[in-house]
Amino acid sequence: MARKKKQLPILEKVTITDVAAEGKAIARVNDLVIFVPFVAPGDVVDIQLTRKKNSYAEGKAIRFHEYSDKRAEPFCEHFGVCGGCKWQHLRYEEQLRYKQKQVYDNLARIGKVEIEEKLPILGSEHTTFYRNKLEFTFSDKRWLTEEKVQSGDSFNQMNALGFHIPGMFDKVLDIRKCWLQDDISNRIRLAVKEYCLSHEGYPFFDLRNQEGLMRNLMIRTASTGDLMVVVIFFREDERRREALLSYIAERFPEITSLMYVINGKCNDTIMDQEVIVFKGKDHIIEEMEGLRFKVGPKSFYQTNSEQAYNLYKVAREFAGLTGNELVYDLYTGTGTIANFIARQAKRVIGIEYVPEAIEDAKVNAALNHIENTLFFAGDMKDILTKDFIDAHGRPDVIITDPPRAGMHDDVIRTILAAEPRRIVYVSCNPATQARDLSALSERYAVRKARPVDMFPHTHHVENVTLLERNLIANIDYMSKT
Repeated sequence: MARKKKQLPILEKVTITDVAAEGKAIARVNDLVIFVPFVAPGDVVDIQLTRKKNSYAEGKAIRFHEYSDKRAEPFCEHFGVCGGCKWQHLRYEEQLRYKQKQVYDNLARIGKVEIEEKLPILGSEHTTFYRNKLEFTFSDKRWLTEEKVQSGDSFNQMNALGFHIPGMFDKVLDIRKCWLQDDISNRIRLAVKEYCLSHEGYPFFDLRNQEGLMRNLMIRTASTGDLMVVVIFFREDERRREALLSYIAERFPEITSLMYVINGKCNDTIMDQEVIVFKGKDHIIEEMEGLRFKVGPKSFYQTNSEQAYNLYKVAREFAGLTGNELVYDLYTGTGTIANFIARQAKRVIGIEYVPEAIEDAKVNAALNHIENTLFFAGDMKDILTKDFIDAHGRPDVIITDPPRAGMHDDVIRTILAAEPRRIVYVSCNPATQARDLSALSERYAVRKARPVDMFPHTHHVENVTLLERNLIANIDYMSKT
């Protein structure tokens, strides 16, 4: 006979004191730290514990006694369910304050680094409709909220086109309006869904049994007005595919790139799949400071175009380029930073793991008639070696924008051996950045840092730091040269 799970206690009238990682907030009861989602510092709540360990617990607020003055009214009907925009209940100025605090706390606590100049966080002018790319999933297993279950009439139609519920791979929340991307995205998504529901033979995907026709929908927008739509089918059904795509093209003539994929694999990624043009171009064009960037269906491009421009301007300012520098751009992606700074540098060398991204970088350089960039594809720790530096020159400046995991130890050792005068470190994870800065601190001092908010209403934050060789490193470098 199965043992009945012990009910965890309810803690009454607990004051929320701070924010924590992953967008949760913190409360403390005696020596117990409790992580609670969707509450704000200053709230006084009853907490139902859902998980308890020796040093911490997790819980949810089941009753509010007092509301914090840091609160804002969430504007999205899907808040608290879809898993995105977890900080809508915090006023934006409070979001910025906590993100800045998170960055500088991590640098001090994890990295033990001293920063000469702590610049204030750069907020986003637009806090809604700021993304240029969203991906939606078709599912025949719609996630039902408690309210919809209680209404009793929600089981008639179980198809959904929206976002995955966190932690549930086969459950998708049907989205009526998302506030992340230009409203054209909502209109296209709803029209595609309605067409599929009102016409026979368009079953939504069953993720568990790998059955159905309609699988995913990707929409990309650009500041130039270009608009890309990619429909992903699980199997080929030429008649129905042609009918749906023709309907989309006719209904939305503003689409400049309409494409489709037949993806019969177990996973959703299309990186290894052929993307076929149905109408228009195979790409859209994004612009930044007069530069044009070709963005294809598989291209990586910062998802907040406007704020990406501000981020790159901070990186360029920190680099202090005069036109005479050799710059290495590590983790260059599609070469956006490399091409963005090329006019202020003598030469820029970009290195990236993904070969397709490097091909995009070369295309974008040619598109903008940039002739002082070189791009190399391969694992960073294998490409960036002493032999590579001997062949291509010792960098004056290194710009590095690694993934969330930060930089490999071998990469850090090579950077230290290369001894650039300045390092500009762009990071989407202040914790791993702090770790890497600690490793670089034996030769480099952190002159300044500036957090940049790329994703309003989430806990995510970027940070740009400037490192310069300290006096000992300068002496060491001079003795070698």
